[in-house]
Amino acid sequence: MTNYLLAGGGTAGHVNPLLALADKIRQHEPDAKIFALGTPEGLENRLVPERGYELLTVPKLPLPRKPSAYALKFPFALNAAVRSVQAMIRQHKIDVVVGFGGYASAPAYLAASRSKVALVIHEANALPGFANRLGARRASAVAVAFSNNKLASPGGGKPAHTGMPLRPEIEALLAAPKDSTAAAHFGLSTDQPILLVTGGSLGARSINNAVDASRNVLVAAGIQVLHIVGEKSELPLLDEPGFKRIAYCDRMDLAIACASFALSRAGASTVSEFAAVGLPAAYVPYPVGNGEQRFNVESLVAAGGGILVDDKDLNAEWISSTLVPLISNHRALAEMAKKAKSNGIGDASERLYRLVRGVLAERQ
Repeated sequence: MTNYLLAGGGTAGHVNPLLALADKIRQHEPDAKIFALGTPEGLENRLVPERGYELLTVPKLPLPRKPSAYALKFPFALNAAVRSVQAMIRQHKIDVVVGFGGYASAPAYLAASRSKVALVIHEANALPGFANRLGARRASAVAVAFSNNKLASPGGGKPAHTGMPLRPEIEALLAAPKDSTAAAHFGLSTDQPILLVTGGSLGARSINNAVDASRNVLVAAGIQVLHIVGEKSELPLLDEPGFKRIAYCDRMDLAIACASFALSRAGASTVSEFAAVGLPAAYVPYPVGNGEQRFNVESLVAAGGGILVDDKDLNAEWISSTLVPLISNHRALAEMAKKAKSNGIGDASERLYRLVRGVLAERQ
């Protein structure tokens, strides 16, 4: 029997692949003990217990960005968190730590190294975060979601390109033929193409405003719209013929299943899920931060499975002149869907699981 500690959390981009691997472990090893490590504030506090796994926590310790009293205390707080994880590793007799980045990962990586426990790292974004860059130096193996990731693996070789572990409900779409029930769930029909619009759980103002300004143009072109605006959007919810606007979608699998095309941000999970099921999309990378979203979609766009539009260029005119003709061209849409699927990875959870098992076999 193997005991696993899966570290990550904070955002869905860290928690979902963690849970996908946990489910895969449970599928192959029903007697395995699986623990998740997160912080008290992250999404993992709801998602991990809901999935039936035990959650262990360490304090949230953001990396200091400038001199301050917090910066002076940070090394001591980090060391205390590392010692706490070391105690968890001893108590639960952990055989391997698998990290997905996020606040809980850095203490887990250091604790695994000090405890001489096997360590495997998965990086979701094409541009790796600080915690995973730190952990990669100590890892037994490194896996990445995107082939253009330059995160160094142990010994300086290339990381394993496993893809992004997918949620079980998304994996289920890979073998399921399209039917009318997914569209009917949202009050839409299969007689006309469906544009799925999403900016993530909080929404994306630029995407929301551009689509709102284009409602009449899209409906007049015979394009149905499922517009997920996010829970913080000020736009009113709508349920009109051919246009449905909702704040949050708890059945993204059905939304993806019924969509003909998508307009969205380029988060790692979104790009990976759309590509795996063959959903072509126009990606609008988040314009703030270190630019990782642009790198996330680089390979997919180069393969012809999607298009890229800068946030500053997304407006009603672009939707009218570029998006509407593209979605109306059924042949081009089918070709783009085929290229998207050929660039996606549907068995990433299995690939990552095999990588972890290979590390354990080598150590044994």
